[in-house]
Amino acid sequence: MRPYPVVGLILTVLGILALCVHSITYFTTDHVVGPLGFFAWDVSRPHTILINPIAGILAITIGALLAFLPYRQTAV
Repeated sequence: MRPYPVVGLILTVLGILALCVHSITYFTTDHVVGPLGFFAWDVSRPHTILINPIAGILAITIGALLAFLPYRQTAV
């Protein structure tokens, strides 16, 4: 199987997903010690990754180009 169409389809799917989902939020847990040092808390802190729509459009474009790239046979 040729690798270019497979990579093209994966890029196209990821590009569509990037256009549908604008941001990804994940949480990390930090161990915070109180002001006197006697108590400790576990604090969940959110981290957000923003996805630029231009990245999704570029992924769809490059994926479509790779998926429909003509097959070149090499001489034996």
